[in-house]
Amino acid sequence: MIAGIILAAGASTRMGSPKALLKIGAKTFLQHIVEELQKANISEIVIVLGANAEKIQQEHLSLREKIIINHNWQQGQLSSLLAGINCIEKKNIDGVIVCPVDHPLISAKLISEMMQTFYSSKKKIIIPVFNKQRGHPVIFAKELFEEIKNAPLEIGARGVLKNFSGEISDVSTKEQGILLNIDTKKKYEEIFFNE
Repeated sequence: MIAGIILAAGASTRMGSPKALLKIGAKTFLQHIVEELQKANISEIVIVLGANAEKIQQEHLSLREKIIINHNWQQGQLSSLLAGINCIEKKNIDGVIVCPVDHPLISAKLISEMMQTFYSSKKKIIIPVFNKQRGHPVIFAKELFEEIKNAPLEIGARGVLKNFSGEISDVSTKEQGILLNIDTKKKYEEIFFNE
């Protein structure tokens, strides 16, 4: 079983408002990611909040997923990933799919393809690729949790990718959304309102 960890703890300083609450149609980024994970039959989902946690929770009272608060969110994204892993690692899982909330344009189809590759390739890291560029989300096998825990905060999971480059299996996709990091209001408006 693969579990899902959604990283939504950052302050969204450049955006000016919580990215988790931005909308794709009628749904927030956070709702969209949760629903796509669920459609791909990922039942164990952890949402990691930090800055603006209360506001985000108020907006998502209907969510039944486990929400945890990373009080060290200012230490960066790795601290949130660690909070998620610490919450989930004792469960009977084979790995986690890590979904940053500012990369919301993911689909259940892609998630399912990544999970299939994880089990068929026996590789420990699965990354989607669009036009020869790697993006998000990323699957990490449970065997790498200790490596992630020992990674320097300033380098984060990138160090694990570098150290285990031979354990990476790429999944080619036509979904450009894997590359779209929506971290400014300008970027958000370009993607969703300039069609």
